Amino acid sequence: MYDAFLGGGHNFAADREFARRAEQVLPGVTVSSRANRKFLRRVVSYAAEQGIRQFLDIGSGIPTAGNVHEIALQVSPDSRTVYVDNEAVAVAHSELMLADVPQATVIDADLRSPGEVLSHAGVREMIDFDQPVLLLMLAVLHFVPEPADLGPLIERYRNKLAPGSLLAISHATGDHRPKEQEEGLVNLYSKSTNTAFNRSRAQISALFGDFEMVSPGAVYVPEWRPDEGEVEEHPEHFLFFGGVGLKPTA
Repeated sequence: MYDAFLGGGHNFAADREFARRAEQVLPGVTVSSRANRKFLRRVVSYAAEQGIRQFLDIGSGIPTAGNVHEIALQVSPDSRTVYVDNEAVAVAHSELMLADVPQATVIDADLRSPGEVLSHAGVREMIDFDQPVLLLMLAVLHFVPEPADLGPLIERYRNKLAPGSLLAISHATGDHRPKEQEEGLVNLYSKSTNTAFNRSRAQISALFGDFEMVSPGAVYVPEWRPDEGEVEEHPEHFLFFGGVGLKPTA
């Protein structure tokens, strides 16, 4: 469905119909998804420029054009990327697309099982957790059902990362949205295989724990280090809120 929001070619008619209905219920969800994609590009570029060469993308979906490994490899040919998803079709498509990319792989695992993800052979083969990593959790944590407390879950991932690592999160929020729109979108997703839940900006910000926020901090995704010409007059109109946190070196 996310690929359908992005206007990609790796989706089905049912996905495109869902995207159409979602746009009717919550105008702007399509442009918000595309803003989140731009956020991914800027985050990966930033991490690569800081010298990070390891990338772990949890809840990756299908790595279509311009995804993590392509952006990272443009900066350094020794970059390594692991994609993680628990949706069989996304994993199968990813395996085909990455067959000729030795610097990237995909594993079938669930983010709600950190032990399974972090100890997976595919992850251990590509990622050295004694070195800095960019851990991405973009547009995925809102699929972890309420009343789940995400704090302890994300803390297990944060604890695994070496000092100097980065954590990038984007999450749907209902803040600055009419209540009926938020309820309409949640109801629409409740009829799909991926039930979605909005969280507040305060709840999302808390997921970074004691990590030091990279400027400009936790913001709506269009506000995070926008490229020239991409500055939005009303970033609060976008669905996704998040940022990038740095694990302190001391």
